[in-house]
Amino acid sequence: MKPAIDATKIPPESRPSAPEPYASRLGAWEGRSLGNHFGITQFGANLETVQPGCQSALRHWHTKSDEFAYVLDGELTLVTDDGESILKPGMCVGFKAGVENAHHLVNHTQHHSTFLVIGTRVDDDEVNYPDDDFQWLADGDGNWYAAKRDGTRL
Repeated sequence: MKPAIDATKIPPESRPSAPEPYASRLGAWEGRSLGNHFGITQFGANLETVQPGCQSALRHWHTKSDEFAYVLDGELTLVTDDGESILKPGMCVGFKAGVENAHHLVNHTQHHSTFLVIGTRVDDDEVNYPDDDFQWLADGDGNWYAAKRDGTRL
């Protein structure tokens, strides 16, 4: 068992959540895989920071994984099929698996914003991006690959 640690001491990742040409639309993003640090496999827990003018991801929804986000600092705009709403520190939002209401968080402020996101890990989950010809799919071995909506690999 690993001892408790200050979450900001876990090395950040700067991986895009989408391939080009989509990744460059996201802007500056940094994530710390808290769950991975402890070897947790049933759910993911990430500390994410979104810089001014940037977004957490492309608008998306999961077929089999639940997601939960809790804002720690700054202000983020939640964008869903239902419209936009402002999230401030202490506010949270959840997204049930299989509900086709795409979402993402956008930082329209002049300061960075940080939030905790927790989600289930399901091998055959699919991630759909209704605004783009893009999706993440899993192969039979649990590896993710980028594809167009028709399933053609990118």
